[in-house]
Amino acid sequence: MGIFDKIKHAIFGEAKAAEPVTASAPKTQPAQAPASPSASPSPAPAASPAQSKPAAAPATATATVDIVPILDAAVKKSGQKLDWRHSIVDLMKAVGMDASMAERKELAAELGYTGDGGDSAKMNMWLHKALMKRLSENGGKVPADLMD
Repeated sequence: MGIFDKIKHAIFGEAKAAEPVTASAPKTQPAQAPASPSASPSPAPAASPAQSKPAAAPATATATVDIVPILDAAVKKSGQKLDWRHSIVDLMKAVGMDASMAERKELAAELGYTGDGGDSAKMNMWLHKALMKRLSENGGKVPADLMD
């Protein structure tokens, strides 16, 4: 699991993490179906579409996660004075992650940073905007002013 995935999981929580488990359930049933050749042709196709459709409905229902109240609550829970809206370091601390330079460089590589890794201020500003954009692309409701 990459740094971005850890941040996403920390913000989106178990609802998003459960989706891949639901998606893999139909794959398990067709594997079981060949065990009884005479009965499996009819029940297996009926079971797969039935399970695929309910899996799609919860994914749509949980598609948007408002990150503001979640991160505000995380900051409050941390007991620290953190400015997650402007600082990648503070955001990572708010969700309980290591905000070391090594972790931020790894996140930068994941998100496609091509600038000078030695200029931490520039990299951190880029990282914050890129993270907000990526969260938005992955179902997060991110205020427009944080993606500019």
